[in-house]
Amino acid sequence: QVQLVESGGGLVQAGGSLRLSCAASGLAFDNYAMGWFRQAPGKEREFVAAIRWSGSTTYYADSVKGRFTISRDNAKNTVYLQMNSLKPEDTAVYYCALDVSLFCRDHPHDYDYWGQGTQVTVSS
Repeated sequence: QVQLVESGGGLVQAGGSLRLSCAASGLAFDNYAMGWFRQAPGKEREFVAAIRWSGSTTYYADSVKGRFTISRDNAKNTVYLQMNSLKPEDTAVYYCALDVSLFCRDHPHDYDYWGQGTQVTVSS
C-alpha cells in the first residue's frame, strides 16, 4: 500500500521560512517523479513544484520561483520543500504527490498518489 505522509507545516510570520517533508512508503520511491501542490480555501489545487526521480530536474510555479526549493533524498524515501520569504498568499494546505511517469508535470490529474496534506499559515 502506497503512503505519502507530509510534515513540517505550521504558523509563520511573513518573511519567514518552513521546510516541509514528505515520506513515502510502499513502492520504489526512486523510480518516480514527485510534486508539491497547495490548496487555499475556496480555490482549486495548484501546482507548486516538481522533481524528477533522480533529482536532476526541477520545475516551479512562477509564484514560488526563487523562494521555494524542492529536493529529494532517495535513500530516505523523502521529498522536501524548503520555503523561504513566505508571504500571506502562500497560506494553504500543502500536499505532496507521486507521479509514476519520469517527467516533472504540473497538473493534479497527472499524479497517482497523494498525501493527506499539511497546513501552512503565513501571518502578515
